[in-house]
Order: sequence, then C-alpha cells, then structure tokens
Amino acid sequence: MKYRYRVGALLLLLAVITYLDRVCISVAGPRMQEYLRIGPQQWGWVVGVFAIGYALFEIPGGWMGDRFGPRIILTRIVLWWSAFTALTGAVSSYPLLLLTRLMFGAGEAGAFPNSCVAISRWFPAGERGRAFGFLSMAMQTGGALSPLLVVPIQAHYGWRASFYVFALVGVAWAVVWFFWFRDAPIEKRGISNSELNEIGAAPERHEHGLPWGVAVRSGNFWAILLMGLSYGYGKYFFLGWLPTYLVRARNFSERDLLLSSLPFIFGAFANVGSGVTCDFLLKRFGLKVARCRVGIIGLACGGLFALLAAVTSSKYGTLLLFCLIFAGICFDEPMNFLTCIDVARKFPGSMAGAYNTAAYGGSFLSGVVFGYVAKIFDSYDLPLILTAFVLGFGALMWLKIDPTQELIPEDHALLAKA
Repeated sequence: MKYRYRVGALLLLLAVITYLDRVCISVAGPRMQEYLRIGPQQWGWVVGVFAIGYALFEIPGGWMGDRFGPRIILTRIVLWWSAFTALTGAVSSYPLLLLTRLMFGAGEAGAFPNSCVAISRWFPAGERGRAFGFLSMAMQTGGALSPLLVVPIQAHYGWRASFYVFALVGVAWAVVWFFWFRDAPIEKRGISNSELNEIGAAPERHEHGLPWGVAVRSGNFWAILLMGLSYGYGKYFFLGWLPTYLVRARNFSERDLLLSSLPFIFGAFANVGSGVTCDFLLKRFGLKVARCRVGIIGLACGGLFALLAAVTSSKYGTLLLFCLIFAGICFDEPMNFLTCIDVARKFPGSMAGAYNTAAYGGSFLSGVVFGYVAKIFDSYDLPLILTAFVLGFGALMWLKIDPTQELIPEDHALLAKA
C-alpha cells in the first residue's frame, strides 16, 4: 500500500474516534439528564459549551498545524481530548459537566484543520476530493457506531463506562500517530521516488499563518464563514440533540435509539458520493462548478427535508427524513475543507481553523437555541423548522463563494514567509 493511503487510513481512524467521543454524550444524554436532574435548557448549554471551547481554539490549532506540522499538534490534541472524555464519565454535578465539556472542546479544536494540513501535504490535488469524502465518511462511521457501542455498554455498566473506554482508544491512536507519521512525505523513510513524484511538492510551512488583514477584506472569506456557520448549525442537531428529540418528540425507547445510527450511515454514503462527484465535475467543468454545485445541492436538500420532518408525525417517517437531512448536510461537507485549501493554498490550517470557528459558532447557537425554543414554546418541532431555514441560507451562500479566487495573492504569501 502506498504511504499516502496509510496516512489516509490513520486520518480516517482519527475521524471515527473523534465522532465516537462526540456522539457518545448525545447517546448517553437521556440517562445523564435524568441522573443530573437537568432539563432541555440546561442540556442545551452542555452541548453548546463544547462548541464554544472548540470555536475559540480552532484558529490557534490550525495555525500551529501550519507552523509546527500535524504530527506533534494532532498528538497533543488527541491526548487532551481523551483525558477530558474520561473526565466526562467522572462528573457528578452540572457545573463540573459544563467545565469538562468546555475543556473538551478547547482541546479537540484543531483536529480537522490539522487533518486538512496533512492531506494538503500528502495527497495530490486530483485525489483530495475523494480523500475528504472518505475522511468525512469516517466521521459518520463514528457517529453510526456510537449508539451501537454506547447503548450496550451503558445498559450493562452504566453511562460512565462508555467515556472511559473511548478515552483509551484515543490514547492508543495518539501513540501510533506520533511514532509513525511524518509531516512531509520526503521525511518518511521508505517512501519511493515514484510516489513522491505523484504527490508533488508539499506546501512550505509559514510561521505567521494566514495574513488576516488581507483575508477579512475578501467577500469570499465571509461567504465561506457564513456557509460554515449554517452547516455547523444544521449538523450539530445530530451530534447534540437527535436522541433527545427522538425520545421526547417521537416517543422512541432506549432500545429504539439503536436506530439513531441510521442517519450517520446515510451520511457516510453521501460523503463518499460527494467526493467522487466533486472529482468527476472537476475534470469536466472546473473547480468552481465542482465545489459550489455539490455544496448547494447538499445544504438545500438538508433544509427541505428538515421542513418535512418538522411537520411529519410518523415515528419512522421522521427517522427516514432525518436520514435524508443528514445525507444532504454530509453531501456538502467535503466541499467545505476542500474550499479552504483552494482559497488559501499556503495556509490551509489557518483557513480551515477560521472556517471551523464559524461552523462551531453555528454549533453553539444550534445547541443552545434549540433548547430554549423547545422549552419556551413546549415544542421540539419549531426549532427544527428554524434549522431548515438556516440550512437554506447556507445553500445561498454557496452562490457567493468562488474557490478559484485565492484570498492571499502571491506577494502577500511571500511577505508572510519572510
């Protein structure tokens, strides 16, 4: 197997572990709410505070990947979040849970920007669509596996045990990554000259990161961030609220929650389909059509199916629509980080960090707003309608995004390097 595919396999495993840890608390949510005696508003802050910590440290995490390389930074990130995954299982009060989830988010921030840096250095441009498609698929695989693993574990050993198990898995990944991975293909012993030629020259490291003064004057930059906010708002429902919604609004039992894996399975297939479609469109129609058409279709479909889910009373009909909502969101997903590389080729970690900051700003709003709207209006369907409109807004933002327009001209990139 070529070395870049081994790097890809490690990144896929990282994405699986990341979403196992994130979705774990969502699946354990009904039991945790009962144990800690908290309602939807308080739970909204539990799922929202993670996004605050994540958003605050995304840009620093991405910059460190550009500056120091993803080998050491991803090792630090995974060890940190594994520690706070374990601590989540040890909490005994609501304030401690909030603090733990805040620190969890702060530690995990930068995981995907650094994956973005690794892919930009190890994969040629013609393979990146599929690389991000499979990486995104792995996220959904983690989300799909989480209910299948967490429900039996918490049924036999309690909800705390699942957090301890997943923490150990993260530590094992970090050890393998640190001792095997290298930041650039040329640094890896044993890689062939033919594979080095296939990959091409790796982007140079830059100490100062993305020149923000130049970037913030670009309409392209803000369109990407607003699209990311909408995407994050829509997707975070599935990471923070889906099991609670199914139990409270559609009368699912705990055993029925095994079915909450289904949206993530649909999402995994949509991720792969997105990457393959993007690479096909890239060859036939060029970069802008490849990225933007896929992004528009994904978020627009997600918004449409969210509206239908909110007005559907059927228990399993709602679940099917949730599968289609998530598939739409996931069809858009690989385009987001790919576009970050397109518009900031020399600073992929920094730009991906900025994008993910916006996405997790949307995630925070999603987690908190959903809880308050559900409590105030005594309805879990009304906040879902709001989610549909946010996804529609994100689809419109793709009309403003131009992946062929680089944020940083060559002369500014050279100045940043100096």
